[in-house]
Amino acid sequence: MWAQVQRLSTHPGNEAEVLEVFDRLRAIEPEDSGLQQTLVLRSQSDPTELFVVVVFESEEKARIREKDPRRQAGLQPIRAMLGDVLDGPPEFTDCDVVLSR
Repeated sequence: MWAQVQRLSTHPGNEAEVLEVFDRLRAIEPEDSGLQQTLVLRSQSDPTELFVVVVFESEEKARIREKDPRRQAGLQPIRAMLGDVLDGPPEFTDCDVVLSR
């Protein structure tokens, strides 16, 4: 298994729009993408800070998904939405899953 952690900073008051983005992302996800789980976490100390953890079968599947043309077409309007709700670009950290229970 392989995971990616994303740190997002949002504009205050955009919680509903951010959650809508994740609903739209799930809707365009191909069944064979290897995505196993998505967690969206909000910081208790700063509600404008979100952490997103996406878990995949493998890094290889995740990288293939990044270039999948079935997914790319649906990403255009989602990227536009993100530009309106995020306060800067996301930060990405790639991780090897060493324990999952």
